Amino acid sequence: MSLSKQQITEIEQVLIDSLRHKFQNYKPEPASMPFHTRLLGKDRLALFSFIHSLNTNFGTSIFEPVAIALAKNKFKNIKHATAGDSISEGAHNQIQKIMDDLSTATSTPNKLKEIELIRKVCRKGPMQKVNLTKVDVMLESKDNQLYLFDIKTAKPNAGGFKEYKRTLLEWVAAILASNPDAKVNTIIAIPYNPYEPKPYNRWTIRGMLDLGNELKVADEFWDFLGGKGAYQDLLACFEKVGIELRPEIDKYFKEFNKNEKIN
Repeated sequence: MSLSKQQITEIEQVLIDSLRHKFQNYKPEPASMPFHTRLLGKDRLALFSFIHSLNTNFGTSIFEPVAIALAKNKFKNIKHATAGDSISEGAHNQIQKIMDDLSTATSTPNKLKEIELIRKVCRKGPMQKVNLTKVDVMLESKDNQLYLFDIKTAKPNAGGFKEYKRTLLEWVAAILASNPDAKVNTIIAIPYNPYEPKPYNRWTIRGMLDLGNELKVADEFWDFLGGKGAYQDLLACFEKVGIELRPEIDKYFKEFNKNEKIN
């Protein structure tokens, strides 16, 4: 077992609190679906709607706090901060050149080289105010490495990876603008592999991301945060909480069938 009893307890409580908070505040969008309702029942339609709603904020309400709970024992600092609000004109121009070269296949992704190119110009020219994408999880390791994670859905649009790449590079530029000597890593995290047991389908993003340095999927991500075996321990936590809350969940959705006229 990779996770300590304290971590397991904390993670399970995060899951319980998140689900109960969702139940207390969830209000299905009003919609008349007479055929679906008669065929499936209001409770099943409410459950479907609830799952869809939960999926939209699973990252912020569950994955982010779970990631933080996992990382506490392994990392020196967990930062609740943005990458920054300024990048230099030189860094902006360098990022655009990197993006252009990748888009035209003039070059292939090489994150370590890209970071050093940005480092050379991180304070060159006027500083430009920017409104950067929020960092989902920012960690500092015991050897002073910074890790900035952008947690994405399990099946992100392949076309979106161009913008993801730009975000990762802009985070690097913002961090280096305030500390040119910083050891910085910016990474896309995908919490689970929807193709399991087959490997994650990475070929569509191979030309934009440096797969070894900019992408962590499923166990690569969770084991990085919590140590080898953390992913399997985490799945066990989710299963345990699901079993524990099942009667509560069933009762909640059965209420949708009581004393309501079927629309």
